Amino acid sequence: MEMITIDGSQGEGGGQILRTSLALAAITGTPVTIERIRAKRPKPGLQRQHLVAVLAAARVSGGQVEGAELGSRSLTFQPQQATAGDWHFDIGSAGSCTLVLQTILPILLHAEGTSTVTITGGTHNGMAPPVEFLAE
Repeated sequence: MEMITIDGSQGEGGGQILRTSLALAAITGTPVTIERIRAKRPKPGLQRQHLVAVLAAARVSGGQVEGAELGSRSLTFQPQQATAGDWHFDIGSAGSCTLVLQTILPILLHAEGTSTVTITGGTHNGMAPPVEFLAE
């Protein structure tokens, strides 16, 4: 399948383009390059929660990723097939758990079988939906 290039600075230029691109790439099996990640933010590039979302998407889809490091402003993601399982992801900071889940939940909904997901990190961050938002 042909690689798609996505400009991560479009719209509000935050992490939503990254999360949605990763999920859709994994669901469709389409490789993507995402450039200018979070370009309109005071701290552009991958922060802890974004990096964990990228690595989590790669793990649950059996994919390969290049450029997955703190501060990275571009990456290439080549997903394979979504796999159900018992998944654990640790953000290692108060970064938003809900934003990581927002990335991998659509992917896991396309996997054969059931999954459990444990994410360690922040649950109530000013720029992210709280856990109760997803629960309801």
